[in-house]
Amino acid sequence: MGQVAIKIHGRQYPVACDDGQEAHLASLGRFLDERAEKLASSAGSINDALLLVMVALVVADELTDALAELKALNVANEREAESESQTASALKDLADRIERIAARLEGA
Repeated sequence: MGQVAIKIHGRQYPVACDDGQEAHLASLGRFLDERAEKLASSAGSINDALLLVMVALVVADELTDALAELKALNVANEREAESESQTASALKDLADRIERIAARLEGA
């Protein structure tokens, strides 16, 4: 079991993780620290617990925005796939019709 010391707004937090996940966890910690420092500089003097709650809310807000955007993109992709399917079907029908007309012309 791995362990990483994450530093957020000047305080160290020891966090356990699966072996091999240390670098990823450290990266997440740096991400949170950047958010905490940015919030702390704009919010003034607040206690660490409130700062961490505010960071969590900001990150949760960004996550919900990203999930909504992903959902919208998935819907758009599904519509595009349906449109492509309809276009392919229409082209196939048109090709079949052209073949029937060509066969009639050859028989005439």
